[in-house]
Amino acid sequence: MTARFRLRQAWVIARLELARVFLSRRSLWIYGLALLPSVLFLVHSIDVRYRLGKARQGGSVPPAAIEAIETGMSEQQVLALAGKPGEDQQRTVRRWSRREEKGREISESREVLSRRMIYFDGRRRAVLWFEDGVLRSKNVYEILNFTEDREVYAGVFQYFYLRLAIFFGCLGIFLNLFRGEMMDKTLHFWLLVPARREVLLAGKFLAGWTAAATVFTGGAMLAFAAMLWPHVGAGAEAYWQGPGAMHALRYAVAAAMGCAGYGSLFLAASLWIRNPIIPAAVLLLWEASSGFLPELLQKFSVLYYLQSLCPAPAPMEQDVPALLRLILAPAAPLSPWLAIAGLAGFCLLVLWAAAAGVRRIEINYSTD
Repeated sequence: MTARFRLRQAWVIARLELARVFLSRRSLWIYGLALLPSVLFLVHSIDVRYRLGKARQGGSVPPAAIEAIETGMSEQQVLALAGKPGEDQQRTVRRWSRREEKGREISESREVLSRRMIYFDGRRRAVLWFEDGVLRSKNVYEILNFTEDREVYAGVFQYFYLRLAIFFGCLGIFLNLFRGEMMDKTLHFWLLVPARREVLLAGKFLAGWTAAATVFTGGAMLAFAAMLWPHVGAGAEAYWQGPGAMHALRYAVAAAMGCAGYGSLFLAASLWIRNPIIPAAVLLLWEASSGFLPELLQKFSVLYYLQSLCPAPAPMEQDVPALLRLILAPAAPLSPWLAIAGLAGFCLLVLWAAAAGVRRIEINYSTD
């Protein structure tokens, strides 16, 4: 039996398994897990575009004009500097003050003419408050902040996708490939197929990896597109023509390789251990604490290689203590090609161990 024939057998098994993996009721929650960030980014993008449309109704002014406005200026000076505001509201408010006179506290009130002007420079919204014709406060809000949105996406991808979504998604998909069929009492049909058990293992792994990579890579790319959407016409095109396309590719590769790394581990665990939930919990604890480990030990975690594939490090709050920042700082990343090679070698090693487990598997539904 040639290697080419065995590859064809594995591919046929994978195609048969794909429909079951994609349509299984046990896998429906995985779609929600993968699509949650894209929904959140889409809601944020709709809100940003709504605020941009509202701000543009009154036209826009040069950014330098907003920078030149300072508190203490008169209304006429601001109007001469920035022109007619996009929004202009005036009202009379009553201000109360207290003073002491002959040992008594006296409250006084006076009417003050308050005016609010709003300017928009294409990215920021400046709200100016005047009292009696003098600028008392100036508040500038960022409506479009491309750098911040990219940092948020990097944090969501590394903290949510890599540490949680892909981990638990692969747990749900790959444990069902063998253990799920044992629970459904259908695994013996596969074992009666005239194919080596290693070929069956390869076909099931290929089906699980294809399903997981499609779901989580697709979810990550949908979230990436939703993040870019409000910046179309305001820098997204230049970013995409520059490093943006490569960044998206690296995120996609990281998601796919994460599915391969965690998937192979869970597939092997389901063959070697009767209750694979316990090793899954140990693995989750190890991956979660990898940032606290010495640099050498970090290289024995899947997360280290996945982080090396990401184009940008996950953001860290500025108020994090210096000692904790030093502890949480990941080890120096590998080059993307070395990270891919390391993960591929790791997957092959784990699947080799899983092949030994699938060869010794015996069906006894009364105990399994």
